[in-house]
Amino acid sequence: MRFPSFDHPVTGTAIPVGALRTKSSCGVGEFLDLIPFADFCAQSSIDLIQLLPINDTGTESSPYSALSAFALHPIYIRFQELPEAEGFSKEILAIKKKYEKLPRYNYRELRDTKLELLHKIFDANERTILASTDLSHWIGKNPWIIEYAVFMNLKRRNFDASWKSWDKHQTPSHSEILSRWNNEQKKKEHLFFAWVQMRLDEQLSKAVEYCSNKGIAVKGDIPIMMNEDSCDAWANPEFFRDDLRAGSPPDDSNPLGQNWGFPIYNWANLKQDGYSWWKQRLSHSAKYFHAYRIDHILGFFRIWAIPYGEHSGFLGWTSPHEPVTSGELASRGFSGDRLRWICQPHVPTNVIEQVNNHDYLGTHGILHTLMDRIGNEELWLFKKEIRHECDIWNSSIPEPVKQALAEQWRNRMILETGRDDTGKPLYCPVWTYKKTTAWNSLSNQERDSLEQLFAQKSRTNELRWKEQAVELLGTLTSSTEMLACAEDLGTIPESVPEVLDTFNILGLKVIRWERKWTEPGQPFKDICAYPVKSVATTSVHDSSTIRGWWEQENGGNDFTRDYGSILDGLPEDTQQAAKNSFSVELAKRVLEKLSETSSALFVVPLQDFLYLDQTFYAENPDDERINVPGSVSTFNWTYRLPVTCEELIKNKNLIASIRSVLSARRTQPKCL
Repeated sequence: MRFPSFDHPVTGTAIPVGALRTKSSCGVGEFLDLIPFADFCAQSSIDLIQLLPINDTGTESSPYSALSAFALHPIYIRFQELPEAEGFSKEILAIKKKYEKLPRYNYRELRDTKLELLHKIFDANERTILASTDLSHWIGKNPWIIEYAVFMNLKRRNFDASWKSWDKHQTPSHSEILSRWNNEQKKKEHLFFAWVQMRLDEQLSKAVEYCSNKGIAVKGDIPIMMNEDSCDAWANPEFFRDDLRAGSPPDDSNPLGQNWGFPIYNWANLKQDGYSWWKQRLSHSAKYFHAYRIDHILGFFRIWAIPYGEHSGFLGWTSPHEPVTSGELASRGFSGDRLRWICQPHVPTNVIEQVNNHDYLGTHGILHTLMDRIGNEELWLFKKEIRHECDIWNSSIPEPVKQALAEQWRNRMILETGRDDTGKPLYCPVWTYKKTTAWNSLSNQERDSLEQLFAQKSRTNELRWKEQAVELLGTLTSSTEMLACAEDLGTIPESVPEVLDTFNILGLKVIRWERKWTEPGQPFKDICAYPVKSVATTSVHDSSTIRGWWEQENGGNDFTRDYGSILDGLPEDTQQAAKNSFSVELAKRVLEKLSETSSALFVVPLQDFLYLDQTFYAENPDDERINVPGSVSTFNWTYRLPVTCEELIKNKNLIASIRSVLSARRTQPKCL
């Protein structure tokens, strides 16, 4: 869908579908809950609703771990709206009574419960559904359903296990998938998934149409990566690099980097196919969204690629990258033993002996299982069979030794990333190569020579990343009329701002992180000087709320230092307390100030808007978070509003407060 034309800068609110509550929802927010929520937004002068990804994620609660790039999540279905659900009112009411009043939802239990009832409804209406011309017509317009239905049926038969662990059907051809779909004995099982998706499509389309008619734009979220246990990776393995996983390099917050576990794309094969899979993915999303957030857009420039088998993201490299050749290293004096010294960890016996009860002979015995000794030296090299970090962790040696050897595994200066046409190794520097034993042993002349080489490769990389992004983003953004918005946080290639501007892709400005980090006091950047082509926001799903930031992360002290005028008129003792304690009055003043941003879109998570009413302050602001990165718990991704949408509509004071906060912004001239 085309992004609507507003006569003023746009203001939106961000909320996961699952977080919504209405009188009709059953334990979790549902697509049709967007209808009363749109009424609230329209009354509050909110122009846009921003959602998290809404695709089926199977047993994983993270919306960024999709089983399908196309299928919608069954958890968001509204039973009462199903034509086939007549006669199941008792079961629906039982689910509602059990789950609806919980502060957060139990993802797996609720998913299982809703799927179980969907199967019962389907079975009770089997003959009618199987003969339905509406369903056959819908399938004809949605050919992706064939792969998804076959995949999900096999997954169900394998008790939701990853397809990589199945005894059969791990690598089917497209014709084999189609043959299985056409198997009359499995028709009922496959059509169950098609029927569920058809009803989800109808309900989401109805909700989005209502939003559009209310003048509310809907913004979706498209994760760049796909789960390795996805229908797409199973049915189209040629589009993915199963030998490499995506992640991020080491930084202060994650000294070992991050390994997200998602296979990276095989862009060469996607290009040969005209990027059809990606175009279809965007075209499918355009059925529901006026705008979309491209999660980790930097991955279209370059992705941090990690060999399959590495636990962390430490030993990865940027893909694409300009490799260092064996010849370039040899010309600088690094061949034979000298090359081995910088590209392979050399483990001293005493380092391992220290964690093995200072048992010299016992340490030698352990090391011989995984390593080869260099002559009579007390130095060891990993055996050729030890190819990845997982080989160390999967061995039967003592845990302290595993830990020490895993640390030594990462102690290398350059990393082999492939082979050239003649079979010679290609390399790249490890992200933290200057902290390695090998680097510290080099002469100044050797260091200077290598640094010059690495800098040359880095400059070439920047050009390659820009070239790739121009091709990919140019092709993909032109395939739909949706407004493209980027998640471009973190360390970015030099060309990112230019490329985003070229294709009218809006960047992201998280106000608390938009600071002059190298200046004394790290002052905030001027919110009125943000690029027009950007989305400014107070918080994101991976951060604390604005109240949590203000009270627990020194945000109040930092912000009032640069924007002290928001405290004007408050008593002096109140001003001091306000720097550490958020309040309704502060929420009003802070949001009013931030709404002055020059960004075309100003998106405020609904939790941050709710701080305009004391009723909605949780005892602990952490309870209002959506996700805590780096943690795995049932808390993550299960946030629900403390109030129903119908009650929000009746809250005239809250609506008036939001309208007041946004009133000045709505008088500004349009900028999109």
